Amino acid sequence: MQTVTLNNGVTMPILGFGVYQIPDAEQCENVVYEALMAGYRLIDTAAGYLNEEAVGRAIKRSGVPREELFITTKLWIQDAGYESTKLAFAKSLKKLGLDYLDLYLIHQPFGDYYGAWRAMEELYREGLIRAIGVSNFLPDRLMDLIVHNEVVPAVNQVETHPFHQQTDNAAFMKEQGVQIESWGPFAEGRNNMFSNEVLSTIAAAHNKTVAQVVLRWLVQREVVTIPKSVRKERIAENFDIFDFALSAEDMTQIAALDTGESLFFSHQDPEIAKRLGNWRVEL
Repeated sequence: MQTVTLNNGVTMPILGFGVYQIPDAEQCENVVYEALMAGYRLIDTAAGYLNEEAVGRAIKRSGVPREELFITTKLWIQDAGYESTKLAFAKSLKKLGLDYLDLYLIHQPFGDYYGAWRAMEELYREGLIRAIGVSNFLPDRLMDLIVHNEVVPAVNQVETHPFHQQTDNAAFMKEQGVQIESWGPFAEGRNNMFSNEVLSTIAAAHNKTVAQVVLRWLVQREVVTIPKSVRKERIAENFDIFDFALSAEDMTQIAALDTGESLFFSHQDPEIAKRLGNWRVEL
């Protein structure tokens, strides 16, 4: 497994397993267990996914030593704020059955995330979190957070896939020492990704699948990524990307697929900010 080194010296696997939209507890536990058995060591969940307990059971069931794992969860908007963040963190840690987290992220750039960040800085200094970061932060909000706080976010998890490549944002993050991490690497199949002619041609040339090509493309850009699947064979397939490399021509062809726009929603849209800010989850 290749790794990246975060701005505080912590190493993070470049390929992990995500559990977004797997709310069924039994299914989530089983697929995380299969992922761990396949060799994944980075597992990404969130309080808002409502499956932290299932992830925790899979971790325990796997028998993989804790020090080999890199576990991420996220703080939802309703719990942003200094005191509420500490309470939410404790709940997540208990649900996961862990003594510490490897990475804790602010899930959305809304609500009192400044208070949340101060609490996270304290938890980080206390050794309860190995690294802290954010998700869905655009450059202006990321810079504002950096300027007005002591700890620079180690990671920013943002939508990144061939149709929304985040090239400028990735360059900005690199300048600031913030590791880019991709959510939605397959864009949930939108834009007919899995039948795209460019990706399919490249995949055939390497005797790989489109999914493997997309993940390899991200890895070669030094983007951490967390693909999700509920099928055992796909979980294994997505992990099998370290025995080939894309050529410079391959990378150029994929670069030409960038639309520069989200396929999901814009965090700069006031209606999206309102909708997410009013979204409550039962934690």
